[in-house]
Amino acid sequence: MNYAAAFETGLPYHDFLKKYGTPEQQRRWADFLASIALTAPQTELLSRFTREMKVLVMAGAWCGDCVNQCPMFELFASASSKIQVRYVDRDESPELSAALTTCGGARVPAVVFLSEDGQFCGRYGDKTLSKYRAAMSKLEGASCPTGLGVDHDLTAAVQQDWLNEFERIQWMLRTSTRLRQLHGD
Repeated sequence: MNYAAAFETGLPYHDFLKKYGTPEQQRRWADFLASIALTAPQTELLSRFTREMKVLVMAGAWCGDCVNQCPMFELFASASSKIQVRYVDRDESPELSAALTTCGGARVPAVVFLSEDGQFCGRYGDKTLSKYRAAMSKLEGASCPTGLGVDHDLTAAVQQDWLNEFERIQWMLRTSTRLRQLHGD
């Protein structure tokens, strides 16, 4: 799978929602984005990113897990000019969807991290460890949250889980021998 090419065809956050989201779905994403914020240490960490990273997100505007996670990526990108995020609709991208199946299914969000020149660095999603821990504690109810209610403690934990992965990829990029040679650092 050529993830770099998929990234180039992806859409920025608001364009993705405008194209694929109903007005109600757009409202849910906007409401969730308005309900979250970075902590001072998170903002400081993101400000230290020095390597460009491309983040390809396969998502669905209809998906509750996407509603409750994808806006976090926009928060990260707003705090670091080194993060570029592009979204691809799962249902309109069957080849990408097939390449990013999770446990045999087309689950979203599925995130692929790329270097500045489009080299694959890692993959993460569909849920973070904190989200799975919360699901295991209940083991009942809907398999896909609606995105209508917000558990702020869980949201903060999920946001930190995602930030940890963004940080891991950033340090991978920063310490890469190939990129250090390219940048002379």
